[in-house]
Amino acid sequence: MSHRRLALTAGALAVTTLATVSSVSTASAATAPTGTSSLASVLLADGDTFDRDWSDYDVVTQAVLAVLDAKPGSPVAVLTDGTVPLTAFLPDDRAFRILAADVTGHWDRDEAAVFATVASLGIDTVEAVLLYHVVPGATIDSAAALGSDGAALRTASGGTVEVDVLSRRVVRLQDADPSDRDPFLARRQLDLNAGNVQIAHGLTAVLRPVDL
Repeated sequence: MSHRRLALTAGALAVTTLATVSSVSTASAATAPTGTSSLASVLLADGDTFDRDWSDYDVVTQAVLAVLDAKPGSPVAVLTDGTVPLTAFLPDDRAFRILAADVTGHWDRDEAAVFATVASLGIDTVEAVLLYHVVPGATIDSAAALGSDGAALRTASGGTVEVDVLSRRVVRLQDADPSDRDPFLARRQLDLNAGNVQIAHGLTAVLRPVDL
């Protein structure tokens, strides 16, 4: 996988603001979440600086901020509007470190270096990758995900991700790259922002929006 190939192919993805979810079980109206705390507020809750904890979300937080700084009208801004239902899959810092190593061929020592590698792909590519992790229009909690084996999730980038339930506790997401390992939902990072219409689940790897 090359730096240039990732930038060119991911950057060429069509970006759309509307998407649909196919065959996903959702909560009934009586139990549907109603809170309007945004996922952006969750990402910023522990600050927006890099640290030595590879299990949190500093890199994705900085990526979101970078996109919104460069492109204020980006669909990524939906993460700041807690009234809009969506489900986001958040790769942790370790997941981005793996992606950066795949791109460069070496392991970055700290989170700042990982983010620099990600940012070097170009803002359009970063935007496309982020949108591939967002499923608009549905609040999919972990219980719904476990009951949705084979469901195709239409993402905000226009691409799809398939839910693969392997056991009562293990869910894998199959992305557009058949040659790389697909990420799993991080079992200790499920239902982030629960009770709100925007919900998130941690991921063990970055979803690949194209075949690299």
